[in-house]
Amino acid sequence: MSDIKKHAIISFLKRKNIVFSAKRYGIDAMGAMAQGLFASLLIGTIISTIGEQAGIPFLVTAGGYAKAVSGPAMAISIGYALQAPQLVLFSLLAVGQAANELGGAGGPLAVFIVTIFAAEFGKAVSKETKIDILVTPLVTILVGVILSMLWAPSIGKAASAVGQLIMWATELQPFFMGIFVSVIVGIALTLPISSAAICAALNLTGLAGGAAVAGCCAQMVGFAVMSFKENRWSGIVSQGLGTSMLQMGNIIKNPRIWIPPTLASAITGPIATCIFSMKMNGPAVSSGMGTCGLVGQIGVYTGWVSDIVSGAKAGITFMDWAGLILICFVLPAVLSVVFCQILRKIGWIKEGDLKLD
Repeated sequence: MSDIKKHAIISFLKRKNIVFSAKRYGIDAMGAMAQGLFASLLIGTIISTIGEQAGIPFLVTAGGYAKAVSGPAMAISIGYALQAPQLVLFSLLAVGQAANELGGAGGPLAVFIVTIFAAEFGKAVSKETKIDILVTPLVTILVGVILSMLWAPSIGKAASAVGQLIMWATELQPFFMGIFVSVIVGIALTLPISSAAICAALNLTGLAGGAAVAGCCAQMVGFAVMSFKENRWSGIVSQGLGTSMLQMGNIIKNPRIWIPPTLASAITGPIATCIFSMKMNGPAVSSGMGTCGLVGQIGVYTGWVSDIVSGAKAGITFMDWAGLILICFVLPAVLSVVFCQILRKIGWIKEGDLKLD
């Protein structure tokens, strides 16, 4: 290819705001997908559960409507992150529905991949013709639906297979896999990527989902409590109920501050799998949410309720509640503070290292 053609292509992509980068696709788009899941499937599940427990049919219905649009919600969120024009953005609703439906249990991953292609093709043709109002939605929807039909079933099966493998391995080796899943998903939660989207894409539930919850809680509660001296109550709320990702700037400056909550997750993970058998039988996306809005805990609870309805569980026991409280709140707080104090004494963590701007 000649330099003139290369320059023309580069100029076209720049004009169309099509950027091939790990940040845009792996961080921006995936993070946005998790928000779309939260605003549909996850919040819908919470609303429905409240309605069921309180005996309010309206809430059950409202939650059902929210859950029904999880595919379109994810797609439009991804399109927004990719800075798609309005016609492309709105056309992605159909793409998300198709990819999520055809992707089955691995629907979220199918939506993620297919939507990126559909959005970028839509952006490429956007405002290039005088009949843009026809061409842009036509290209976006057809590309998205065709790719959904060709790719989504296979993507869904592959994602589901990986998730099933992780869950099977966790059932087989709950101690070692409890450590592995808890640490990896917990680290993903603090990194500028979406642990919730990863768990949703792999449909990570069951015992492995419980370990994932443990790891996320260790990071969020751990950072919130061990930085209390620097950040006080605002830090407890922003990190404990928000996200430990707020500490990424400080982690880059001093990676050692990441040691306490990560060690805590390595301990709480196998405790969750081996001692309390804590399972996430609610929405898979809840496995990667930790204590963010208490979504992880609500997900575990909705799993209990579903198991009782299906007959898989007789009732919610004292050990269930004790395990949930210990794994999600008490142990992460205590262990992280203890490890942090040790590192402070040996000079690895200094005053101000955990201060949020």
